[in-house]
Amino acid sequence: MTKYEILRMIFEENKDEERALPMAHYMRDQFVFYGISSTKRKELCLDFMKAQRKEEETDWNFITDCYNDPHRECQYQACDYLLARAKYLAKKDLPRIRKLVMTKSWWDTVDVLNKVCGQIFLKDNTISDTMTAWSLDENMWVRRCAIEFQLLLKDKTDTHVLAEILENNLGSDEFFINKAIGWALRDYSKTNPAWVSAFIETHQEKMNNLSIREGSKYLKDQKRT
Repeated sequence: MTKYEILRMIFEENKDEERALPMAHYMRDQFVFYGISSTKRKELCLDFMKAQRKEEETDWNFITDCYNDPHRECQYQACDYLLARAKYLAKKDLPRIRKLVMTKSWWDTVDVLNKVCGQIFLKDNTISDTMTAWSLDENMWVRRCAIEFQLLLKDKTDTHVLAEILENNLGSDEFFINKAIGWALRDYSKTNPAWVSAFIETHQEKMNNLSIREGSKYLKDQKRT
């Protein structure tokens, strides 16, 4: 059996049709679900994922099969698979990751794939040129991935790259872009509140109110303490 066939068997044996419907509704009925929660899915796939981490070659056929499957849990598992194997990934894999970002796109998968890019960046900061180019991409989800790829990197964040990517997306009327800008600033404010405060002050006339509100959340908390 292929990896995908094993995964599908696990999901088929544990599907929950009662949960599947509200899960689909939550995602605006864009995808079909097995009805398996994220926590349960990860528990079910624990042994499966342990085996995949040991393999040196990334199985892109497995990822393709998962993305071709109509069930959203398969795309989730493909993204988790890439994140678990991030140490094996490199700059040459970015075109494939970009294709995934553009396939069956929604925030739930894109917000895992941006972490994959972040892990590659920690090994090879030359991908910053690629991510900056992504921030100007015609595809909104590719831009969102670029905006968020340094999430959780804390003091390893390249502020020059972050600023350029954010500036490339100011003035957008896309909710998911403006939300991403806010989240990127909010996350980095935990590490460098002065930088975030200065960025917002400098660019606030061009920033959407959503971005300012999200980006300032922890700054307000710090002012009260």
